[in-house]
Amino acid sequence: MLGVVGKPIDILLIEDNPGDVRLTQEAFKGGKVRNNLYVVSDGIEALDFLHRRNQFADVPLPDLILLDLNLPKKDGREVLEEIKAEINLRRIPVVILTTSKADEDILRTYDLHANCYIPKPVDLDEFMTVVRSIENFWLTIVKLPNQQMT
Repeated sequence: MLGVVGKPIDILLIEDNPGDVRLTQEAFKGGKVRNNLYVVSDGIEALDFLHRRNQFADVPLPDLILLDLNLPKKDGREVLEEIKAEINLRRIPVVILTTSKADEDILRTYDLHANCYIPKPVDLDEFMTVVRSIENFWLTIVKLPNQQMT
C-alpha cells in the first residue's frame, strides 16, 4: 500500500470553493493513507505551484491533482491542457472533480487526457464518500509514477 509506510502522498487540490476545500481536507484527514494536501484557488496559482514559481518555489511536485473546472483567472480546462502538454507534468494523474455534468466538459477533458471525471455530489455525505473513494482508488490501489524520476 503506497503512502502507509514510505513518504506521504502529495496531493494538489485546485479548488476555489472554500466549502469544498474544507470537506476535501476533512475527508483526507481521516483517511488511511498519509498525505500532504496542498490547496490553490485559481488556475494561475495552480500553474505557479506546478512550475514551482514565486511563493511555490520549494513545494514538491504532486503525486495526484484534483482539479475543478470552473476556476477564476484561468479555468480548469486551460490548466489541464497545460499540464498534459508539459513533459515534466503530463504523467501526474489529474482527477476532474467539478459540479459540471455537461457532456461537452466530459468529452473535452478526456480529449485533454484527464485521468477521470467525477461530478461533485451536492449532498455532504455523498461528497465525503466520493473523496474517500478517490483516496481509496488513487492512493491505495493505483501505482502512481515516481515524480522524482521525471
